[in-house]
Amino acid sequence: MFKIVNREEMAQGTIILNEIEAPRIAKKAKPGQFVIIQATEKGERIPLTMADSDPEKGTITIVYMVVGKSTAVFGTKKVGDEYFAVIGPLGKATHIEKKGKVVCVGGGTGVAVLHPITRALKQIGNEVTTIIGSRSKDLLILEDRMTAASDTLHICTDDGTRGHHGFVTDILKEVLEKEDISLVVAIGPVPMMKFVCMITKERNVETLVSLNPIMVDGTGMCGACRVSVGGQTKFACVDGPEFDGHKVDFDELSQRLRAYVEDEKTSYDAFKAQQA
Repeated sequence: MFKIVNREEMAQGTIILNEIEAPRIAKKAKPGQFVIIQATEKGERIPLTMADSDPEKGTITIVYMVVGKSTAVFGTKKVGDEYFAVIGPLGKATHIEKKGKVVCVGGGTGVAVLHPITRALKQIGNEVTTIIGSRSKDLLILEDRMTAASDTLHICTDDGTRGHHGFVTDILKEVLEKEDISLVVAIGPVPMMKFVCMITKERNVETLVSLNPIMVDGTGMCGACRVSVGGQTKFACVDGPEFDGHKVDFDELSQRLRAYVEDEKTSYDAFKAQQA
């Protein structure tokens, strides 16, 4: 069993942070990797990229949004409660190297995934500009942690209730026009990542994205998490979850997600319309 040692409610309780005892995973975990979690023996297996890990404490941190039955069960767990299973670390870790000036872009719960990557990039000497966004200030998460992990932090909200009134791509364009950026890392909703990559491709700036296709076993056996990258089929669980954003077929990814995520098409179309 894997005990919850810390629990924080964010974004009006719809986004929840759990710090979980998992010493063997914490010892091996690297930025960009994920775990698969089960609340109960018969519960659904949910893949979540780690927002943090502490090998000394023997804990890992996950952040999730309550959007369905399984995450609702997660949300009922309190400090001292346990998860039935936590499997990991899975996937390939982010390749962290000194690139110079780097921009990290996060949207929604993708900010949690972005946090350890941003911190690692800064720790090895990169100058890190971070742009995080949400629909409103009430859905903004981890601002303090992202401030500490970055040299410069920009905040955006769709409704203008906090920071820049607009999308993260607005600020990204401004930064790319003023600075010589070597790398962009973008993690968040599929539409956001797609438009970030469209902008960076025009300027020939290397861009990494972390993909979130439907995943079942997490070991490459089921093939559910297949994505097209550079015209080839890849499995996000073993080949990713990070890929060269300029090679990802985002339209195919979005189409597959629409079969499972009710508001994926609405989100995609709204973002596309406002980018026009």
